[in-house]
Amino acid sequence: MFSLFIIVLVSAACVVFARSAVAGEEDLGEVVLQRGYGEVRLIKLSGGAWQMIVDNEPFIVKGVEYSPDLVGVKPKTKNEWMNYDSNLNGVCDPAYESWVDKNANNFRDKKEKPTGDFKLLEEMGCNTIRIYHPTNVNKQILRDLYKTYGIRVIMGNFLGAYTMGSGAEWSKGTDYSDPGQREKMKESVREMVLEHMDEPYVLLWMLGNENDVKGYYENSTFTNTNAYTDPETYARFVGEVSKMIKKLDPDHPVGVCNASYGILKYYDRYADDLDIIGMNAYKGPYGFGTLWDRVKFYVDRPVIITEYGCDVYNQLKGSVEEDYQARYHGNAWKDIEDNSYLGEGTGNSLGGVIFCWLDKWWLCGAPEKHDTDAGAWDGPTMDNKFNDEWLGICGQGDGTNSPFSRRLRKAYYLYRDKLWAD
Repeated sequence: MFSLFIIVLVSAACVVFARSAVAGEEDLGEVVLQRGYGEVRLIKLSGGAWQMIVDNEPFIVKGVEYSPDLVGVKPKTKNEWMNYDSNLNGVCDPAYESWVDKNANNFRDKKEKPTGDFKLLEEMGCNTIRIYHPTNVNKQILRDLYKTYGIRVIMGNFLGAYTMGSGAEWSKGTDYSDPGQREKMKESVREMVLEHMDEPYVLLWMLGNENDVKGYYENSTFTNTNAYTDPETYARFVGEVSKMIKKLDPDHPVGVCNASYGILKYYDRYADDLDIIGMNAYKGPYGFGTLWDRVKFYVDRPVIITEYGCDVYNQLKGSVEEDYQARYHGNAWKDIEDNSYLGEGTGNSLGGVIFCWLDKWWLCGAPEKHDTDAGAWDGPTMDNKFNDEWLGICGQGDGTNSPFSRRLRKAYYLYRDKLWAD
């Protein structure tokens, strides 16, 4: 596509011309707006497209939500996988010792040598994983993830989602007008930034996770915050936290993760220091529809699809259907790329993050059972149900060799051989 990028410094500002290798193609234009001047920065070109610039090169997020959880155990905190070492050899089990069960016999044959998830991610073309701070983060593992495999990290803080970081009671939920809760959340973010800001693996900071979602449960909300009922207060707080992050670390952008559009206009008014709009979006097998235009209508910020994907289980047939999942992913990524600077769409796409790497057996019902109906939610997929425990682009077989065994699905190979291939 666009193979030559000329970096020109003018008055200490970076001006980027993106030229195509195809004769007759026009330049994307010069920089008309820049957010940040550090190692990772965002620019808007005169043609309207946004780019993330990393190490002076355009960067599209080819991301995966990575949390290879152990079958039979419901994680008590985030990032427990970084401490998995069942054979006591000092090596992180899923990162370095997972193996591909090529013949699907739930047994590691002699030819099925340990490969490790990090290598598998690298081979599929992944350049980013998304995780959440503050618990169990092993910096040495993340340093090696970047140094050896070239994969960076979107480092997130829940900012009160699920009452994490706010100190609120679950029955009451996080209240963004409460001074005590606000200070606890700010301190949690501050600790995260100060701990990781100088690490080479950091790509950007991501605040929250669907904090704006309307309640699914009576007298509560799915993420248990009052952001939906008081969006202005929440947006002002996001703006306040974003400003704090920028003062601590001017070298990395700040994003916020949403599930709806209604709150975007409040970011436009009250969160000037917010750089990126993250959207968790499961819009169906043909891409994301009007998402790009709707975000652009409300706020002039680039977009990362912070979650997208499709489960592989068909409840109507009681079968695993990898072809459908692969087609879904293929169309989703095409839409992400078409609306980036590489395509002819809105130009506000910076990439996307697959949800998820590995099936999570603990999400619904008993963690030792791979549920086929519990926890399913209505949505545009092959059986009109998203089965939460089957969203991985690889599985764990019958679970007896967790966390080592990997069943790579057709979606994985589609990314590796086509969508994210160099």
